[in-house]
Amino acid sequence: MKVRQSAVLSTHLAQEVVHLGQLLARLRHARHVKQADAALRAGLSRNTAYRIEKGDPGLAIGQVLRYLEAIAPGTTLTSLLLESDPALVSLQARESTKRVRDLSAAELDGLNF
Repeated sequence: MKVRQSAVLSTHLAQEVVHLGQLLARLRHARHVKQADAALRAGLSRNTAYRIEKGDPGLAIGQVLRYLEAIAPGTTLTSLLLESDPALVSLQARESTKRVRDLSAAELDGLNF
């Protein structure tokens, strides 16, 4: 009998799977790899790659690890979860807002010596 994995997983575990998928998608974007290319390198269909990134709990862990290896060779699951990959750190720095605004008149007067 086929069982839907999303029905048997607790909410917390389902969120963890979704988080893992989001991290893989961010890593792929950070390394400028197309989803279809990563899937091809991992020996998966593009639909399976899509399901991995969306956090489908019914996929085998081996597929997830092959997908990770295809995106970032040598990267471990632990370093992905810690977000210590240099590409992820660089992406986070690029995404952070660097808004620069002019000083108000009061702030300029405060700086006047």
